[in-house]
Amino acid sequence: MNRREFLGAAAAATLAGCTTPQVGASRSIVVDTHLHCFAGRNDPRFPYHPKGPYQPAEAATPEHLLHCMDGAGVDFAIVVHPEPYQDDHRYLEHCLEVGKGRLKGTCLFFADRPGSLAAMAALAKRLPIVAARVHAYAPDRLPPFGKPELRELWKQAADLGLALQIHFEPRYAPGYEPYIEEFSKTTVIIDHLGRPLQGTPEEHARVVGWAGRFKNTVMKLSSYGPSSEYPHRDIAPIVRQLADAYGPDRMIYGGGFSATATPESYRASRDRARSLIAHYSAADQDRVLGGTAARMFNLRG
Repeated sequence: MNRREFLGAAAAATLAGCTTPQVGASRSIVVDTHLHCFAGRNDPRFPYHPKGPYQPAEAATPEHLLHCMDGAGVDFAIVVHPEPYQDDHRYLEHCLEVGKGRLKGTCLFFADRPGSLAAMAALAKRLPIVAARVHAYAPDRLPPFGKPELRELWKQAADLGLALQIHFEPRYAPGYEPYIEEFSKTTVIIDHLGRPLQGTPEEHARVVGWAGRFKNTVMKLSSYGPSSEYPHRDIAPIVRQLADAYGPDRMIYGGGFSATATPESYRASRDRARSLIAHYSAADQDRVLGGTAARMFNLRG
């Protein structure tokens, strides 16, 4: 069985549902599937890309991440390669080396930039990459929807056995649908609950509907801010709707790490996520907080 076939089988097992992997006899595996690491502005080895949309000043290092993971009881994590580095993955490579098997990563390549397909293949061969991310949230930074370049990028990721990780405002959801449908055997991870608070309820309803329409989609429980923040809408009923639509075998958790995170704040973020899916059984909550991701990304406790 080659790498693509193995990862495809793992994803199929995840979406079909199976028992939750265990860590020892005392607790279930915990996986944070969404965090960013940054070298900061003062490390000349890992400069930010000139085209990056933002540049965090403070470092959020893999060493600090592992410290927080140890203190918060997180077994594995997925380092989501952030936009400030664009398609320069040197810092991601550094992070995964420091992680010594506890960290895997996502990559970021651009369909309309020459050399992206070859670079993706080389990176996926060299590093434990689990997904390729595609953004659609700013009018001047959209992927080339409807053009051959985006289909080729999607196909390349699928052929490499990677999931597609999509981050978007709800108004751009329709642009992804032809690719989700065509590559129906490739897992598609929906970041940040599909950004429901960055769109209207009607726009986000389309993302909720993907649960029944596209069985290869997985919802990520992340970026669940309090209702005291703009736009002052309660996220809890939205999470309940998504959790009921996607189910625990198609929902994964991520979040809570930053440059200022502590083990205590990191654990508190996970506790907040658990509270949002409290209507699930304890076993189903454990699947969302780690078991489903462990199967999807081949993580062993």
